[in-house]
Amino acid sequence: MVSALFWGSIAGASLIIGGLLALFLPISKRLNGLIMAFGAGVLISAISFELVEEAVRTSAGSGGVAAGLFAGAMTFYGGDLLIDRLGGVQRKSSSGEQASGSALPIVLGTVLDGIPESIVLGLSLLSGEISISILAAIFISNIPEAIAGTKGLDQACWPHGRIMGMWGAVALLSTLAAVAGYTVFASAAPSTIAFVQAFAGGALLTMLADTMMPEAFEFGGKEVGLLTTLGFAVAFALRLLE
Repeated sequence: MVSALFWGSIAGASLIIGGLLALFLPISKRLNGLIMAFGAGVLISAISFELVEEAVRTSAGSGGVAAGLFAGAMTFYGGDLLIDRLGGVQRKSSSGEQASGSALPIVLGTVLDGIPESIVLGLSLLSGEISISILAAIFISNIPEAIAGTKGLDQACWPHGRIMGMWGAVALLSTLAAVAGYTVFASAAPSTIAFVQAFAGGALLTMLADTMMPEAFEFGGKEVGLLTTLGFAVAFALRLLE
């Protein structure tokens, strides 16, 4: 459990780092879009090889992978729709459009994005060692998301302490999710673990298509495709080195 707590806190710290970078460094929307594209490529690789492929191997043909994949996609879709209706539709905007919304939907939306990947990080530790590619995917993808959200909240006149407090709370919840992924599923059947892996893969893939990749293209331009491919290649290389 200590290892899950440690690695979960490392992954969650990327949200705080992203927030601090946004507040104290002049990071342009274009640069953040390109970083986001790289992170998207890393996540796509992790979803493909660390989640879905691993789930297929673990399930041994039980059929739970397809169910988990679509359950994760529908869960994220439904949760995202609900949060939008609560006022969090612009929670990741970097243009200050969060001013009219409350903090709750913004926090809930960020948690919705981060919980599945944190649980998978904890699951990966059941093999006895951390998955570097999953850790890298979470860490790299969190930073541009936190930068975009922080810039928007800053323009919406949120106090800096409130912004960083929000990221700190989300980082803590993500850490606890990693611990939960490690402890709750430590003695779970292989079919259950496969379902959870596929569930997380479906949720993350839906998140990528719904928020991360559109914003990356909006601000990063044509080069986004190149950076996404580079991120995918780097993550795949890390997996081969494990």
